[in-house]
Amino acid sequence: MFDTLKLKYFQGNQFIPDIKNAPMREQFRGFPILKNVGDADENVCPTGALKTNPLSIDLGKCTLCGACKCQSVQFSNYYKLSATQRESLIITENMTPEEFEKAAIKARKEIRRVFSKSLKLRQVSAAGCNGCEMELNACSNCNFDMGRFGIDFVASPRHADGLVITGPISENMAYALEDCYKSTPAPKIVILAGACAISGGVFQNSTKLNREFLEKYPIDLYIPGCPVHPLTFINGVLDFISKK
Repeated sequence: MFDTLKLKYFQGNQFIPDIKNAPMREQFRGFPILKNVGDADENVCPTGALKTNPLSIDLGKCTLCGACKCQSVQFSNYYKLSATQRESLIITENMTPEEFEKAAIKARKEIRRVFSKSLKLRQVSAAGCNGCEMELNACSNCNFDMGRFGIDFVASPRHADGLVITGPISENMAYALEDCYKSTPAPKIVILAGACAISGGVFQNSTKLNREFLEKYPIDLYIPGCPVHPLTFINGVLDFISKK
């Protein structure tokens, strides 16, 4: 007991006290700032996220690799990138992070009423590389402590309020994903986490994908990244279930 108290005294609180305003390191590539001065080259983008006429970046496709960085394209360290509509992820010239955040997540009363106090999620890796999966696992560690907000990952879809899908959805995972969805009791939500889940990412042209699930069932929240940062995920989900 004494050792525990001594550890607490020297280390203090391990969790981030204010998750909505947590500082991010400068090197992090987040929200892109676009100002067209004519030097952007869309051919360098491995996923086709960058377009130059007009200048735009699709965060649903962007892997944040930084290959397109130039005077026209600069990446801020702003990490609140989630949206409830797929088209909201397309960032255009002179759009600010504050403008994006204000409009990206549309509040729904029924979501806030049902899930604002407790949200249990089943994570499905649909042929992911394990990058997003590891970051989502970090959401529950002592630093980010997602559970303090009532948000937890569970082992079975029978115990879940929704699914978090990572990976581009391969043919081999298509049936398992749909089975998991059908095993989740209603009402339920579906979250796509990472560029692979949202658009296929670098695998979008692969013949081994089966993304019919996304056409059959509604998607409630899109959370970009490659991989998704825990602060991006937690803030996106919190805004989704509590924003008025």
